[in-house]
Amino acid sequence: MATFRPGAESPRNLASTATFTLTEPRRLDMSEFVPLDTPRFVTGKPMLIAGLSERYISMEVTGIPAQWQRFSPHLGHIADQRGSICYGVCHDFGENGQFGYLCGVEVSRANNLPSGFTLVRLTEQDYAVFTHRDHISSIGKTTRSIWQMWLPSSGYQFAEAPEFERYDDRFDPQSGQGEVEIWLPIKK
Repeated sequence: MATFRPGAESPRNLASTATFTLTEPRRLDMSEFVPLDTPRFVTGKPMLIAGLSERYISMEVTGIPAQWQRFSPHLGHIADQRGSICYGVCHDFGENGQFGYLCGVEVSRANNLPSGFTLVRLTEQDYAVFTHRDHISSIGKTTRSIWQMWLPSSGYQFAEAPEFERYDDRFDPQSGQGEVEIWLPIKK
């Protein structure tokens, strides 16, 4: 595969290919993917999620477990918390793969939140919902499989809305085992 510098003269107009750098084609590493169950399709309800948010770059997410550890002492002590389900919300997508990740819970209103908390509002949205069944440390493989294998061949597009993980009583945060749902916002 030839590489071409942006801004350089088009390779079609060159008299010689001597200035090209040849490289091997990139091979897809299938060990980075996992088989996916057929997703279920859901119209998600509007929700207000409150919690701790940090910025990350797509493949550099090693700080997320520590972020959950900082958040966990707040569970059950957040004003107007609704239920015990936790959410890991990917939001505020920027250039170069940057995004915000919020560890949070649903709240009925945005009053009396602990210092440093951020709010993310989820609007009514169509989602493809996938279940991650392995240890939480391998959730990146499930996410990559959704984005790089399922989505391009699904007939759907990403809907430019927050994507989130849903942690209910099927997940054990002490062992990292159990089921986690991944909600991908979609449109036709």
